Amino acid sequence: MRAAHCVISVLAVVFWLAVQQTAVGAQAPAVTGAQTRAMTDAQAPTAAGAQTLAAAGPGAARTGMAPSAGATRAVLIRNATVHTMTAAGTLEHTDLLLRDGKIEAIGPALGAPSGAEVIDAMDRPVTPGLFGGLGHLGLEEIGVEPTADDYALKLGAMRPEFDVSSAFNPDSVVLGVNRIGGVTFAMLAPSAEPGGKGPGGTIIAGQGSIARLNGALDPAARALFIDVGGDANALSGGSRAAQFMLLQQALAEARAPKSLLPGDMRLLTPGGREALATYMEGRALVVFDADRASDIRQVIAFARREKLHVVIKGGVEAWRVAPELAAARIPVVLNPLDNLPASFDAVGATLENAARLNSAGVKIAFSFDDPQPHNIRKLRQAAGVAVAHGLPWDAALAALTRNPAEIFGVVKSNGTLERGHAADLVLWSGDPLEVTTLADRVFIQGEALAMRSRQTELRDRYLQKLRANAAR
Repeated sequence: MRAAHCVISVLAVVFWLAVQQTAVGAQAPAVTGAQTRAMTDAQAPTAAGAQTLAAAGPGAARTGMAPSAGATRAVLIRNATVHTMTAAGTLEHTDLLLRDGKIEAIGPALGAPSGAEVIDAMDRPVTPGLFGGLGHLGLEEIGVEPTADDYALKLGAMRPEFDVSSAFNPDSVVLGVNRIGGVTFAMLAPSAEPGGKGPGGTIIAGQGSIARLNGALDPAARALFIDVGGDANALSGGSRAAQFMLLQQALAEARAPKSLLPGDMRLLTPGGREALATYMEGRALVVFDADRASDIRQVIAFARREKLHVVIKGGVEAWRVAPELAAARIPVVLNPLDNLPASFDAVGATLENAARLNSAGVKIAFSFDDPQPHNIRKLRQAAGVAVAHGLPWDAALAALTRNPAEIFGVVKSNGTLERGHAADLVLWSGDPLEVTTLADRVFIQGEALAMRSRQTELRDRYLQKLRANAAR
């Protein structure tokens, strides 16, 4: 009964969010007649749009995806303010030609190919698609329903071969909600959780890969996730002093598996040793979740000693060791909203963390602390908070686009707008870091997406009845 009440409450919240989305849209700048003519069926629930989704099949209707043929149709976006996130900078009154999934041309007064869709941007911003951070996208739906929670392994043993990518659900309702908010890619990240009364995880949470919000995975862009610090004490026998001891032993097993004697206590399975070996000598990315300055220093020293290619996730006190991070060229993926000391690992929390790291030359990207995927579309608003506390606007946008694409090795598919690169971009109604701004059009790998989600469908179904006091 309690679970049923929780589900009802969650559904009520979803509907409330849908109504709020309509309210926010009402506060946005008015759309001119020219803008209305430039819009397509994807932006409003029309009969033609419904027919398009029906023709695409049940999967398209469920996820809000346009037919795959849309990826090959040429699209010309005219008169946009293009934030390329490259050395070319921001280009005003500029056109973009998209064809065959790629950016074919960027420049003024481009010609429209025969049959191309032409969108008049009317000087509105165009940016690369946004990064949704590190978390459980497609691995979790709602917390009260554990059958859809596939992000943590609780076998009580260290299993670096555990890869959450195989559990990714491309039809997750959460993808559509965040997709129409301008998020086009994210990093799937496992969580290491203590077991309570039963077996739990260990400090090596497992592996994840880049997921795009059209439902595609990029298995080549992968990372190994490790938890250290006070939050991981329950995963390492009760003390952070044991964490690097265990990691050292695990690396030793992976480096020289034949040196193990029959009676030796082993941390890893043969598959685990093989998986961990692929991350040694800097061959792939290792993400350390660490907040306290002293723990971050331990990670820097460990990475240098073991020749690991590492990233700091969390990094609440990273600003305290910014020169060392910059010298080691270690990026930090941080939450711009961390401000209060939630634990002794975060005594130095400050909203100026991003600005101080950026000023010191540390590459930064943004991700919420909470790995639940429901609100990752709001990460751009958190970036705006970082701007309000000293981070340059361009650096904040880079932390949502180019920087995470570079960190996770997908810069040719995400994060920049360049000729020949994948057409992964968003046309905004205004400043993308402003709360009231909406994504008007979203393209993922050249595919024009229908601007609808489960929330908008609920809104369209019930809002008129609600206003007429006839919702039942």
